[in-house]
Parts: sequence; C-alpha cells; structure tokens
Amino acid sequence: MSDIYSKYEAVIGLEVHVQLLTKSKAYSSDPTDFGAAPNHNISVITLGHPGTLPVTNQKVVEYAVKLGLALNCDIRRENQYARKNYFYADLPKGYQITQDKTPICTNGYVTIKENDGTEKRIELTRIHMEEDAGKSMHDQDLYDSLIDLNRAGVPLLEIVTEPVIHSAEDAYKYITEVRKIVRYLDICDGNMEEGSMRCDANVSVRLKGVKEFGRKAEVKNMNSVRNVRTAIEHEIKRQIDIIEAGGIVDHETRSFDAGTGTTFSLRTKEMANDYRYFPEPDLPPVIVTPEYIASIKAEMPALPDELHKKYTSTMGLSEYDAQVLTDTKGIALYFEELVAKTNNYKSAANWVMGNIKSYLNENALEIDEFPVKPTAIASLLKLIDDSKISHSVASQKVFPLLVQSPEKSPLAIAEENNWLQESDSSSLLPLIQEALSKYPDKVAEYKSGKVGLIGLFMGEVMKLSKGKADPKVANEMVKKALEEA
Repeated sequence: MSDIYSKYEAVIGLEVHVQLLTKSKAYSSDPTDFGAAPNHNISVITLGHPGTLPVTNQKVVEYAVKLGLALNCDIRRENQYARKNYFYADLPKGYQITQDKTPICTNGYVTIKENDGTEKRIELTRIHMEEDAGKSMHDQDLYDSLIDLNRAGVPLLEIVTEPVIHSAEDAYKYITEVRKIVRYLDICDGNMEEGSMRCDANVSVRLKGVKEFGRKAEVKNMNSVRNVRTAIEHEIKRQIDIIEAGGIVDHETRSFDAGTGTTFSLRTKEMANDYRYFPEPDLPPVIVTPEYIASIKAEMPALPDELHKKYTSTMGLSEYDAQVLTDTKGIALYFEELVAKTNNYKSAANWVMGNIKSYLNENALEIDEFPVKPTAIASLLKLIDDSKISHSVASQKVFPLLVQSPEKSPLAIAEENNWLQESDSSSLLPLIQEALSKYPDKVAEYKSGKVGLIGLFMGEVMKLSKGKADPKVANEMVKKALEEA
C-alpha cells in the first residue's frame, strides 16, 4: 500500500441481521418457509389490518438468549418492544416492531484470530429482536415494481458492533465467525446469498492518531462474506481518494456492485432519521429470568472456539487441523463421535480432513449424507493401529468398499478380500530368504555399507507377499537377515 493510504486508519462498525429458523413469524403464526410462492405466507396480521394483534414468538426470545450467551453478552431481564416508524412500500404496517431502549442483549464480544494466531475481541453494542420487511422486486416487470410480503414479519436478530474494526480483513473474519456461531446454534442457516444473513457496514477513515471519527458512509447489499471484504476495501480507498483530492466524504447510504467490485450511492443521509420510536402498545414486556437463562445455557452445544481449544490443548492437534475440523458444525460433530471411539486423534483428524472430505467434495455431499458411521471409521483406524492392514490398503481399498457397503465392518471387508497383513515371522521368513537369494550381489553391497538397498529387498518381500506383509515387522526381519547373511 502506498504512503497515501498508509497514513489513514479505517473505522468500521457492522450491523448483521440474522434471520431466525423459526417455523412461524415473529409476531404471528404465519409460516416462514423460504421459496414459497409470492404472497402466500401472509395473513391479516402480517398485512397489518386494523384490529389485529401481534403475539410474541417464544422461540425468538429463546434464540436471542442463545446467541447472547454464545457471544458473551449481558441478558436483559425486562424486554420491551417498540415501534419504529418509517415508510417502505414493502413494510405493510408502516412501522416495524423492534426494540429500542431495551435490547435483549448488551455488551459482549466475538473473538477472531489474526493471521499470526493472536486473538482479538470485536466488542458488541447490542443484539435486539425485530421483524423483517417484505421484498420489492424491480426487475420482474417492465413497468411496475412487484412486492412479495412473504418475508414481512420473519424474525430477525440484529447484532451491532462497536466501531472497533479497522480493516476489511477483520470485518471478513468477524462475519465468518458470526455465521459459524449461528450455524452451530441452529438458529440461522447463515446463507447470505438467500438473504437469511445480511450485513451493513458503516465505514469512515481518519488520519492515524486522530481520535475524532471521519464522515461515514453505510454500505449495503453485500450478499456474501467475500463481498463484505471487497466492498469495505473499495470503500476505504474511495474515501481516502476523496479526502486526498480535497473533497468531503458524503454521509450517505451506498450499495455494492459485485460485478465491478465498487460501491455506488443510493441516497444521502445529511439529516439523522427520525423514526419516532415509541413503546409497542400491543405487546407486553418479556421477562427473562435467571432460571430461564440457566435452562438454555444447560442445553447449549459446544461452540467452535471451545472445540478449537479442546483440539489444540487436550488432543494436541495443530491450529490448522482445529480450524478445519471446527469450520462447520457437521464436520465437528462427526469428529466428536469419532474421537469418542479412538484415542488416535491425529489419525482421526487426518481421515476426516482427507479421505472423508475428499469423498464429500467429489460427490457434492454434506457430512450428514456421508454413509459411513464414525464407529466404522474408528474400527478402520484400529485395524491400521494394530498393524492388521496398512494405511495404503485402508485408504485405497477398504475405504472405497466401505462407502459402497457401509453395513459391513472394515474387518469383514479386509478378510473377504484377503487384505489382512502377515505379521507372523514364521510365514514371512521364507519370503525374506527368497528375496535375499534373488540378489546375492546386492546383499554383498549392503554389507559393505550401502544400507539404502534395504528398500530393494523390502519391495521384493512386499511383492512376494502380495502386499500383505506388515511393513514394520518385515523391515526389522529383513534388516536382521541381511546382517546375518
């Protein structure tokens, strides 16, 4: 980066909207199925008809507490709802039911890892419950904008950070970590491409050492984790270029164009929005008791950070191994089942990250579609550890057949195909003698100091045994036979 850009520091705050995996909407019993025909998941409550009353969805409160616990937040006891008044064509009531002065979760943090392995905390301001708006579509009709209200009323949790992020890379890591956590909690599928997790970034720049914030722009429409990084990188550069040219950064809302990797202006925000918040009169406050929080905490799954520490400290795996194994909940759960059946943690990790993930990738499958149970993989590892089959036979021969016939045991497959290794010295000795007698000149060369020739004899023994000789046992016996020859 040139000196011009290195003079500046970015200040970034992120707002992440997490769409919850509830069966019904935030304040009505209307379904939330994604992909339903337009305007099918609606009722008079979703449409805001006069005389209709909202009802709190208890699952939304439960998921909010779960997320608050996972992100180290303080959980509020008395939670009031508010009306946020603004007009959008796809907001049927003309206001949004949200939380204003009493967000259910405050403070808290998300831990990200820097490239050198050090940890950094991204502090949070709040998490609050609210409902989504509908969706306007401007490219479906030549003359009119169309509105689909299926999404209106779908429950959201909005996670707001403090303005403590200073690079696009850290923003990328933060979003990645949040998506991972909500997936572990099973409260959101995290699919940014489908809009079930959305991110807005407030970006400003200032000279390094300056305490005052610069003029910020809000960037929207970043529909992937990678796009968040690209949009912020562009926005930082754009703002620095404006300042260096003597201009002033407009306080505005901008959208991201993934095709060009640039942002463009949507609307200016010179005046602060007056949403005229006031308490929602149709919903009573929700009281969250310590007993309720404790009951949810007792059912919380192991989270990626906890598992990462377990794999590196208790199991002695590398940072890389732990990162890969905790990247998705399904892989982590499979590995957890596997290491409950074997103490060979490194070998278990290698098999999950190697053969199993390769099979999944080649067949476009998720881990929950993998036919072989962790118990069978543990049995396969035991065959290797007990020197009954070699790693290459296990990987190249037994594993493919195990995938085809997951009801069979690895031992049965090895026995049926005569792949069990010979480790009995009495059966290996004649083969070793035959190998040595085939190359008497090489035996003499070995004894004169060319010890690398042991590979020749080992290859011959493996060939004579049709690959069934235990390499460790055979190697020791070949070495002894050569020394005694």
